Amino acid sequence: MRLRLRLLVLCLMIILFVVYNMASYQRRQTALDEDAPPFDTMMESDRAAVKVSGTGRATAKVTHRAASTARVGFLPHGIVEPYSDMELKPLWLTRSVQSEEPNQKDRCLIAIPAGINQKKSVDALMKKFLAENFTAILFHYDGKVNDWNDLPWSKSVIHIAASNQTKWWFAKRFLHPAVVSMYKYIFLWDEDLEVDNFNPSRYLNIVKSERLEISQPGLDPKLSEIHHPITVRKKTGNFHRRVSRANKDCAREGPPCSGWVEGMAPVFSKSAWQCAWHLIQNDLVHGWGIDYKFGYCAQGDRTKNIGVVDSEFVVHRGVQTLGGSAVTKRTRGKGSHALRQKTAQVQQQTRGRAAGLDMRTKVRRKSRVELRDFQKRWERAAREDRTWVDPFTRSRRKRRSRPAVD
Repeated sequence: MRLRLRLLVLCLMIILFVVYNMASYQRRQTALDEDAPPFDTMMESDRAAVKVSGTGRATAKVTHRAASTARVGFLPHGIVEPYSDMELKPLWLTRSVQSEEPNQKDRCLIAIPAGINQKKSVDALMKKFLAENFTAILFHYDGKVNDWNDLPWSKSVIHIAASNQTKWWFAKRFLHPAVVSMYKYIFLWDEDLEVDNFNPSRYLNIVKSERLEISQPGLDPKLSEIHHPITVRKKTGNFHRRVSRANKDCAREGPPCSGWVEGMAPVFSKSAWQCAWHLIQNDLVHGWGIDYKFGYCAQGDRTKNIGVVDSEFVVHRGVQTLGGSAVTKRTRGKGSHALRQKTAQVQQQTRGRAAGLDMRTKVRRKSRVELRDFQKRWERAAREDRTWVDPFTRSRRKRRSRPAVD
């Protein structure tokens, strides 16, 4: 019995040691990511200088360049511009234009998949975020770009069109971490979010003060489609990180009950996005299941670095668009009837379609197949990478003994 107890204590100590080292490493990596330019080259003489030179401004400059160690072809080091962004560049400059150029420091990016049927909700989203000096990208999955030209902000945002693609497909191909490295936070939101009770600046103030690497706004429980209780907005406090274990649907720790956000409205810090972008699979377009792995990109303890902001909340209407019909699914809450009425006309138009032509069924079927493929890939990668240690594997006995704190 004593031997088992000692072995258990030893195992716990090893797990704590691994978790601590992983968190320390990710904190150091986050600091490096904040300072290191994504596009840069480093000469052999520069690397030697880093090792032998003393402290000073020149050394700091060389160290700042040390993010990349490979020369790009035969290009001279100084010709590589170390930063990139998604800002639209004018073809000509005047003094007034230069003076009005927005400050690039602390800018954020919002990217939204946009179909013309959701024009009203996207318009409301853009007005909120563009007023706060956000850079905006619209992913047009229906290809109808010109139909947005009548909106006054249309020419100030980036439009990317590809028919019948998901936001994860767009994000993987157009939001490479090096390209969006100038932005402190990346908002990757769905189009069916209502933001009447949401302020981007106040939201970011909470995220920064609580050091949330990955977050989302809370959902209005009366009008929103709710999939998981952790996303429901709490009326007390500014944010929460977990659901009480007293909740029958969340009697355990871990996703989706703690350290987790859903894929409909995630907000990533720059460092978290550098990891999450790699998590998005090149060939699996629906992205089902990756939100359960966001914690591995949280730059440390996911139960501390991932949270839901309650004071700035949204309504998630749950409009299904890919595959043809824009139909709202059944919702929970007292206001579900009012929410369903918003799309009653659209539903009426789609009732006449034959069941065999319902593309939504095929879309969901493929989504489930991709979810299984992603889970198998994760399990295979974790099994074959013998140097990898899961930082979130903990003793079940320890979970049970830990008190639940919201």
